[in-house]
Amino acid sequence: MEIKILKDENEIGAACGQFFVDYINANPKCVLGFATGATPVPTYNYIVDAYNNKKVSLKEISTFNLDEYCDIPKEHKNSYWYFMRENLFGKVDVNYDNVDFLNGNADTEAESARYAKAIADKGGIDVQILGIGRNGHIAFNEPSDEFTDEAWKVTLTQSTIDANSKYFDDIPMPHYAVTMGIGSIMRSKKIILIATGDSKAEAVKAMIKGPVTPQCPASILQQHNDVVIYLDEAAAALL
Repeated sequence: MEIKILKDENEIGAACGQFFVDYINANPKCVLGFATGATPVPTYNYIVDAYNNKKVSLKEISTFNLDEYCDIPKEHKNSYWYFMRENLFGKVDVNYDNVDFLNGNADTEAESARYAKAIADKGGIDVQILGIGRNGHIAFNEPSDEFTDEAWKVTLTQSTIDANSKYFDDIPMPHYAVTMGIGSIMRSKKIILIATGDSKAEAVKAMIKGPVTPQCPASILQQHNDVVIYLDEAAAALL
């Protein structure tokens, strides 16, 4: 793991955003794995600004996203597909024919096989961006007794529901999601993980200094050969 500690989320957004701008310019047809939630938004904002200033084009990239809620339509304002459209895809020149998403309302086994094949057909994910949950989850892989492999349907823990339910003001937050498994994430060629805020400090410490255990899913990243961890000072406080 390479660990970079910056002042705050804005410095991280600029550093990660510039990495992706440079990477896309050097590899216009790259395959990128994206994440949702508040953590990557500064990075996406930086990419959008670079696009608006004609410093990068996303028209040839292919994308996959980590996860999607079950039991809500794709177009719902709280779906992760909608999130990506509002925060990145709809603001740049991405080709939606090259955007792939897990379908939370499909048969999980068939959808998992489809997604794995789609990623493989693209040659794998070149760079995957991740956040980390307060309990050490990555994507929606919650603490458990074993590491997962391909995409699967997960029952969300109460801590995850508590952290995300604020975004659901018209319907109850779903209790299920379909997510890339740990194996799928680990097959990415490069991984960028961002953690900000003191609420993530315990999880960051467990991820970096703790044992590799499915009780802290992010700890598996210790076994990947190309991971860069971006932390603000608050998230790094216990290192």
